[in-house]
Amino acid sequence: MRHLARLADYCSITNMHTKNLAIVWAPNLLRSKQIESACFSGTAAFMEVRIQSVVVEFILNHVDVLFSSKLSSVIRDGAGV
Repeated sequence: MRHLARLADYCSITNMHTKNLAIVWAPNLLRSKQIESACFSGTAAFMEVRIQSVVVEFILNHVDVLFSSKLSSVIRDGAGV
């Protein structure tokens, strides 16, 4: 995720800002067996992928906070580890 966030830093050159990166990478990062199954129609699958891209975009925009060592230690201490 940090790598993708770094790629977004070069969006002025590549035009791959966090939204574009999320659209491209979300189906691979948040793969859903329901989408891949035949029970999902085209519209439902599109909506699911759209939700996935919003989640990935949020993660890319907040990668420093979400993947910081400080947050990891707070979570670890809160879990009683």
